[in-house]
Formats: sequence, structure tokens, C-alpha cells
Amino acid sequence: MQMDDSLQLQPGSSSPLGAHWDGKGINFALAAPSAQSVTLCLFDEVGLEEKVRLPMPSVEDGVWSGYLPDASPGLVYAYRVSGEYAPEKGLRYNANKVLLDPYARQVIGHYDGQDAFSGESEIDTAVFALKGKVVHEIYDWENVVSPRIPTAQTVLYELHPKGFTKLHPDVPENIRGTYAALAEPAVLDYLEKLGVTTVELLPVFSKTNEARLTRMGLVNYWGYNTIGFFAPENAYWSGRPGTTPMSELKDAIKALHRRRIEVILDVVYNHTAEGDERGPTLSYRGIDNAMYYHLLSDDPARYENWSGCGNCLNLGHPRVLQMVMDSLRYWVEEFHIDGFRFDLAPILARDHIQYSINSGFFRAVAEDPVLTHVKLIAEPWDMGPDGYQLGNFPFGWLEWNDKYRDVMRSFWLHQGPSLGEFVRRFAGSADLFRHKERQPISSVNFITAHDGFTLMDLVSYNHKHNEANGENNRDGTDHNLSWNCGQEGEATLSEVILRRKKLRRALLATLLFSQGTPMLVAGDEFGHSQQGNNNPYCHDSELTWLDWEKADTPLQEFVASLIALRKRYPALRQSKWFTEDNMTFDNTDAVIRWLSPTGSEKMGSAWTDKSLFCMGMLIRTNNPPNTCLILLNASLHSIIFRLPPGRWKVQADSSDTFEVKSNLEFQVLLPGNSILLAVP
Repeated sequence: MQMDDSLQLQPGSSSPLGAHWDGKGINFALAAPSAQSVTLCLFDEVGLEEKVRLPMPSVEDGVWSGYLPDASPGLVYAYRVSGEYAPEKGLRYNANKVLLDPYARQVIGHYDGQDAFSGESEIDTAVFALKGKVVHEIYDWENVVSPRIPTAQTVLYELHPKGFTKLHPDVPENIRGTYAALAEPAVLDYLEKLGVTTVELLPVFSKTNEARLTRMGLVNYWGYNTIGFFAPENAYWSGRPGTTPMSELKDAIKALHRRRIEVILDVVYNHTAEGDERGPTLSYRGIDNAMYYHLLSDDPARYENWSGCGNCLNLGHPRVLQMVMDSLRYWVEEFHIDGFRFDLAPILARDHIQYSINSGFFRAVAEDPVLTHVKLIAEPWDMGPDGYQLGNFPFGWLEWNDKYRDVMRSFWLHQGPSLGEFVRRFAGSADLFRHKERQPISSVNFITAHDGFTLMDLVSYNHKHNEANGENNRDGTDHNLSWNCGQEGEATLSEVILRRKKLRRALLATLLFSQGTPMLVAGDEFGHSQQGNNNPYCHDSELTWLDWEKADTPLQEFVASLIALRKRYPALRQSKWFTEDNMTFDNTDAVIRWLSPTGSEKMGSAWTDKSLFCMGMLIRTNNPPNTCLILLNASLHSIIFRLPPGRWKVQADSSDTFEVKSNLEFQVLLPGNSILLAVP
């Protein structure tokens, strides 16, 4: 197709939104209900030279459209949208700004923090603006389908799509840190051997770096700065001939599905990379600022900032909600994604200001036939009014449970909470989730996440060490509940090394023996450290990449054995609630008895006595028949524990005192900082 002044758009269709090739040409559709006019801009194949501008001829229900005959996939395009520039009214139109299509399926170019992207600047951004590329790829899934792991059997594994393989010695060097690396046999073999059922990828949507980070020579490594909700991030593509970002990501998903491993995406629909009123005009702001964003009611020139990132998408507007729903369906249908973890999820349910379980977003998700079978996980807090909503999401949703995290850290590292608080979290957090037909699996239990200390750093640092982030160590939480075991940072004393080993193993065993849905962070199973940095979002370097050469293999094997035990014994992963009666739990499917070191089932005042840190649990299931005995001692000293009648065979011991499959009878000297699992 010759791109010159002879080109002309024909009237187009307002649906579907985005740029779609029908075999004969391309239909372009953009929602911009407050715009005075919209111009389609076509570029050369690398997006540097603007070739032609074509006024969009049709507008219907606020959607501008046009059809370009004879146009083919691969066309690079963007928009100029004209209208009033009046920030005080929430309007920020500027035809000098070339704008990315929110529905673009591949993004061309990079945002490098140029001042020209300021909304009031008259500098034309055509040369360096982000553009979309029309994509129409046929992909062969070879009849590979999602494993659809039941939630009660799920073990989540959070990993960074680059950092997980960037230093992997058994991955070809030219594809390390890319989508392609996730499909490598060495990587798949590792995940399969570890036993995790579900990989949760940190954001893979197209992103940009904040100008502030660019000036400091840093990047937004984690990726929570989305600019394109339909486009895979190009930085994770290997660039090999014959591949595309889409095809390479699909290859990885297909390979994981072949090994019966699900893929969940961490998604950021709460804000965009355009930041606050001082931020760049890259797309949404210049298309329809007042539609896409929550603006301050008394000052529409400024944005609500419940995300802490400068702006919040307004899912209370039908077009914005449509975009999010279209994006979710697209990733499920086109990429066979198995679920989503929603960053700062309450924002999505703020149609106006207040969070509501009856929001348009929750209703749309519940009614959508494509999304009914996928896993939905919420980060249940944001920075808005009543932003902490743990336990308040709808039936069918899972939620990150930070109360579980804090109690388990405090119990093992500081002997802080009571046994009663410990068992409440261990048994599924009924106080938070036992309502509206929700189940223990609603609680996503975790000790660490990408956000905060790694497990190794949790037992190695009393304080964060974030100086390298360029904010004088002010960023990152101070609420870590960590303990360095006697030395800050790398240990040289043998007793410190041993104590850290015992605590890590105890924390991991507790996580995998707890009722609920466990989540591990990649690298915690073999000792990954970030040198005490608990907010390394801006470091794409050896600090955050997993160092496979230094992996703690025995710990890795121990974690694999814990996951295998969780799969083997249904008692460790009940999907139904136990009935509570004076801290005794039972139902027709399972019985739990809480045991004191003396063997008594009457705990009494022990539940609230914060000087006691040793107890046992006897769990019996009827369907199938199964019994597990769990003993734990969070104190520093060994304690004699009287066992229930019978002979008990050790399945796991975090202290390495008892051999697996060795027999125990009558009583046992339970080491400090340890947890033990045995069966009849």
C-alpha cells in the first residue's frame, strides 16, 4: 500500500475497538466521546517517520472510526486527538501529541522522559511517541489446553519474567531473561520437579519507565507502570527471527501447560504510566482525560491518587470498564491465560469514591462467560478511603492475606502473637473469609512477595537497605517483622548461619502445611538475597536476578518435598471450614484436634498466653481417610512433647533432627525453631 496524500479512510465500524484486519483492509476505532476530531497517523515500519494523516470520517456513540482498504498487518499507527485544552475542566487535548491506541496489540518505541510529552507543550511528539502496530497472528496451540488446577490443589509461584532466567546457566545465553527462556526444558524441568502448580508472572503488559528513574539511570523493573493493556512487553522478547513478542509468550504458556502448570498474570488496571498532572501525555490523557481517570471533584485539573502512582483509572465509566473487560477476555482467549492477580484491586471497584462489592467491575466479571473458569486474585488494599478491604471481596475471589504473613513472621521470628492467633491464620483465617459461602482457599497465604524482603533477607536484616534506590532509604516499608539472627547482612558466625537455616525451613513448612492457598516467591526456595533491599522495583541487575549458581540445593529439595506432601495428604489442604467450638474444629469431612506438649486436647488459657510457642495439631480427614500430626516449637529451646497413641512416621522435619520415615512413639524432644509432620 502506497502511503501518500491519495489515501483516504472510508466510513468504518465502531466495534470492535482498536485496529483489526479483516483480510481486505483495517478498521480503526477509538473511543473519544469529548473530542472535536480524531486523526489517524500512519508511520514507516519502525515508527520514526510520519507518512500521512487521515481524518477519521465516522463517529457513533463517542467512537471515532475509519476503514482503510488494502491495508495489511504490520502497519504502524497512532492518533492525534483535537479538542479543548482546559485542565481546570478536566480537558487536556493537544493535537501536537501523537497518542498510542489503548487497544494496540504491539507497542513500538520507547518513552525516555522527554519534556515534549508535557500536555501543555507545543512540541510535536511524532518522532518519539509510542505507536501501535497492527497485529494479526495465527497461532497453533497444538491442542494443548489449560490444566485447570482446582484451587484447593493450587501452589502459586510468583516470578519475574526476566529475572527468573537471566542468570540461568542451562538456558542458551541469547534467550536468557526472555519469554522464550520460560519454555526451555531446564526451566520446565525445574518447575515440575519443585512441584508448583501455578506460575504467577509479574506484569508482562507493555510498560514505560518513569522520567525520574530514567534520569537516575534506573528502570521500572517490576513493571507496575502499564501503558498498553493488550500488548506484551517487548523487553522480554528475544528478537529472534521468525518470532514476535506474542508468539514467544504463547510458546512459553503452551510449554508450561504441557507440563500441567498454569499461568496467572499480575495485572495493573488501577493506574497508567501517565502519572499525575505533571506526567506525560502518551495515550489516555490526550484521548479523553475526564473519561479515563478519576479527577478531583473540586479541582478537575488534578487526579485522585489512590494508587500512589499519580492517577487512577475510572472503571465507573462504561468505556473504561469495557476496555478492562476486553483486555481480560483477550488474554484468556488469545493467550490461554489461567487467571489474574489484580494489583491494588479495591480501586477497580470504586465506581465513584467508595469501594463497593456491588461495583460495575465485580458484576461484569461475575457475569462474563469467558472469565468464569479463571482464577481471580486480589491485592485487597489501596491508598483510597477505607482502602484496606481484606476479606471483603466477592465469592470466588482469592485475596492476598497480609495478616497471615505478619502473624507467621512474628510467631517464628519474634514469638509475638498468641497460639490462638497463630492457629486462626494457620486454619484459613475464618475471621476474615468465613462468610458469603467463601472457603479457606480464599486466603492466599504468603511469607514473602516480590514487594518486601526475600525469605533469606527476612532472617538476615533487621532494617531495610534501600540506598541504591536513590531516595535516601526512605522508600520501602519499615514494617518488616524481620530478624537478622544476630548479624546484620551476610553471616560469618556458624550459629547465625544455622539459626537462619532453621527459621527459613520452619517458615516454608508452616506455609505449605497451612489451610488456604500458598504462594511462594521464586528464589526463596534456594536462598535468593537482594542484599537487604526491600523495594528493588527499579533494579534490573544482579541484585534482583536469581543466581542459580549459588542456589541452596538442600533447601530447594526440602521445599519440593513439602509441596509433594501437601499434594499427598488432603488433610493439609481442606477446602471446607472446620466448625469452631472453643478452638476445636470439626466437620463431617475432617477433624482437627489441638494438642499441648503434655498431650492434652484442652488448651484453655494457652490460646492467649503469649509466653507459649509450642503446640500440635492432629488432623483427620474422612474422604479420603487420612491423618496428619503436626508439631511445632517456635521457642529457642527444645521441648518434650507427648505424642498421641500409636506409632508415627516422620514425613518432614524442618530441624533435620529426625530422618524422614523414622518412627516416633510416646514422646519426642522437639527442637526449638522447628516444625514436624508425621503420619500413622
